[in-house]
Amino acid sequence: MPNTCFTITVGNRRRSVHIGSVDLSREVMVIAEIGNNHEGDFGRAKELIHEAAAAGVQGVKFQTIIPERLVSASQSARVAQLRRYAFDREQFSLLADEARRAGVMFLSTPFAVEVVQWLDELVPAFKIASGDNNYQSLLEAVAATGKPIILSGGMASLEDINKSCAIIENAAPARSRAEIVVLHCVSAYPTPPEQANLLAITSLARATGKTVGYSDHTLGIEAAVLSVALGARLIEKHFTLSKTQSDFRDHALSADPAELTELVRRVKLAQALLGSGNKIMQDAEKATAAAARRSIVARSALPAGHILTFSDLDWLRPGGGLPPGEENRLLGRRLSRSITPGEMITQDMVV
Repeated sequence: MPNTCFTITVGNRRRSVHIGSVDLSREVMVIAEIGNNHEGDFGRAKELIHEAAAAGVQGVKFQTIIPERLVSASQSARVAQLRRYAFDREQFSLLADEARRAGVMFLSTPFAVEVVQWLDELVPAFKIASGDNNYQSLLEAVAATGKPIILSGGMASLEDINKSCAIIENAAPARSRAEIVVLHCVSAYPTPPEQANLLAITSLARATGKTVGYSDHTLGIEAAVLSVALGARLIEKHFTLSKTQSDFRDHALSADPAELTELVRRVKLAQALLGSGNKIMQDAEKATAAAARRSIVARSALPAGHILTFSDLDWLRPGGGLPPGEENRLLGRRLSRSITPGEMITQDMVV
């Protein structure tokens, strides 16, 4: 991974955002969104953590739901499904321990204000789902923890997102600064490629001044990889053990272990290819430069004492002598010794 540093400007300060041990100015973070793909099977949830870790992600994320605090009782089928999928506090604590043993960061999205306090003991940052990016009470509750917030921007305008960021910043403890990562997201499952709108990543960065990322709901991994070139510093991709595990919607649009491994590999490659952005000669070019650049040379044999004029000069490869543009260091000066055709004329040859 290249030691590339992207800085975020806030007023007159320049800072970077950290999610746990990951400095997003130096490293693109990939989070495997396990969500509810475990379907309430605790053993499968642990297996998903270890498979995600083996794929190379830095974090795994679940969803912490109290069904009755998310869905109206009138939606009885949905409430019943969420009850089957929901884990309790102790189970999430065990999953956080499992993630630590696997060497990945544990994250979970709170879907109720009531879970924020105890989830705060388990996570280094909070994720706000797109459906809740206008839920002020939840925004204020997570902001009050002082931890970084990953804010998904699905179904929201730039004005909406700036309003959400303002709520978070106003609710953050006075002693801390609100660290917010805004994710571009299209809340369609799956998202049609022609509506992925990846250029919105750059719009978000300009409009909010925040570190930006991408929550991907397209099929495949191409959009997630491309988002890195547009400035995404955190990528969230749904993850499953098998796309055909059941008819639960999220499996089909999720990456399986092979795809997630490839996604991590290509994200690292994309970051390496992007580099620092500084237009300088790269180390790999130096040998080429020595061979491909020109030096100022004598057009013909010249005797000692000759006063150099422009017509005496030529410009030939290799480099290493005086480069083109340095002719005034030689013109009108007298040669201290004779030189042969094509020989480099250097500063120590003239008086």
